[in-house]
Amino acid sequence: MRLADKLVWALPGIVFIALLLVAIQVLVTHGSVSPVLLPPPSTVAATLGDLVVKGDFLEPLLATVGLFAWSFALAVAIGLVLGIAMGTSLVCRSLFEPLVELVRPMPKAALLPLLMLFLGIGLLMKTTIIVLAGIFPVLINTLQGVVGVDPVLTDTGRTFGLGRFALIRKVILPAAMPYALSGIRISLGLCLLVTVLAEMITATSGLGFTILQAERNFRIAQMYAWLVVLAVLGFVMNYAITQLEKRLTPWLHP
Repeated sequence: MRLADKLVWALPGIVFIALLLVAIQVLVTHGSVSPVLLPPPSTVAATLGDLVVKGDFLEPLLATVGLFAWSFALAVAIGLVLGIAMGTSLVCRSLFEPLVELVRPMPKAALLPLLMLFLGIGLLMKTTIIVLAGIFPVLINTLQGVVGVDPVLTDTGRTFGLGRFALIRKVILPAAMPYALSGIRISLGLCLLVTVLAEMITATSGLGFTILQAERNFRIAQMYAWLVVLAVLGFVMNYAITQLEKRLTPWLHP
């Protein structure tokens, strides 16, 4: 899709957001909504601009990105390896599937008190809860992709003398890649959510901690400004995953 086509496609959504912001500005200005609870967008924009000009946004942003990136990469790696292993080995699947189905439906936030009890409130605990939140979408989607590979493809690979690992690398993984990437995209949102949650509860830095501190100190405009920073971060990460998906599966994006 050309840049002009993308802009045309996104224009209705951009206009809708602009109109929503204008409506909020008008409602707050005329007293229909309390500015204490919802500052006008112009005030939030000014506060955000101040954070950007002074560079105050960098330290919390980098703290969150660092924790998220390490934990997300670990979740994706484990999810891919386990998904491929369970999809290609009945023994591995029968061994891990009961545990996966037991832990997967549990709200991961409910595990925070348990993990804090055993792991404390340091980096290990935060990494663990983020990985637990992000691993299952990657694992399940990869597993479904591997199981759904056309047997003709694998039989053809074996006919050409491909061994187990070569067959996985050259046939199974490329065929399952669209499923795996869908899981990775879901995992990204979950990992970012739990990263912010963990920072709110146990951290002394990062966007989650900073947003909570702004709310506790009743700096509401600053709180909304930090939420905008978090929204932009999520948008950029999702865009990066989209571009990665196009590179790894070009046949799905002509």
